Amino acid sequence: METMEILQAVQAGTMTPQEAKLKLRMQPFEGDIGFAKIDHHRALRQGVQEVVYGASKTPDQILKIAQTMDVHGDKNILITRMKPEAAELVGKNLDLFYDPLSKVGIVNREFKDTGDGYIAVVSGGTGDQPVSEEAALTAEALGNRVERVYDVGVAGLYRLLAKLEVIMGARVIIAVAGMEGALPSVVGGLVDAPVIAVPTSVGYGASFGGISALLNMLNSCASGVSVVNIDNGFGAGFIAGRINHMEGSK
Repeated sequence: METMEILQAVQAGTMTPQEAKLKLRMQPFEGDIGFAKIDHHRALRQGVQEVVYGASKTPDQILKIAQTMDVHGDKNILITRMKPEAAELVGKNLDLFYDPLSKVGIVNREFKDTGDGYIAVVSGGTGDQPVSEEAALTAEALGNRVERVYDVGVAGLYRLLAKLEVIMGARVIIAVAGMEGALPSVVGGLVDAPVIAVPTSVGYGASFGGISALLNMLNSCASGVSVVNIDNGFGAGFIAGRINHMEGSK
């Protein structure tokens, strides 16, 4: 039960102040399930509920966390780096959307466009798509409309230029690229919106698992480009969603 619902119930006389006090006291750790303490107040503090990082958790742990959040009434329970075996188990017990490419799972998926505009997710090549989709699905789960502009890397610049209208109309742009990581600099030089650069680990030996792209993005000569960690599509989608929900962001 959300805090506002509790306050409204007290105002309507369907809940006593003592009952409301108990519920509010229970909320932060109502989800203490031994191995995890679900932070039910995070949405109240930060505007977004807790996100589950699935890579280092067992399928049973992920299921129990998701069930605890589901009982609490949470929608769009986002699970990143979710392995197929975890998705299979959760999907048997809860309403799960799962994208095997990005390994993103969303329990009780319910899309509502609450942003001020849209986010453009632009990727260099098909190999970058898992990270791009992690960013896009994260942003959508947080209430943002996303336009996908994939496979428009600098090796064929005309492909990017053909999509300029979509890219230039976005409130914020996520540019995902591996290899030498040049795409965010090119995009940053064309638009007046913030650009969030995401280096990927795609590339041959001298790319050093994405470090080459990361360093090139950090050294971008285009203004208005910020950089997240290698393969961190979630981080890019999250901050892009925050920007898209700020008044007067463009």
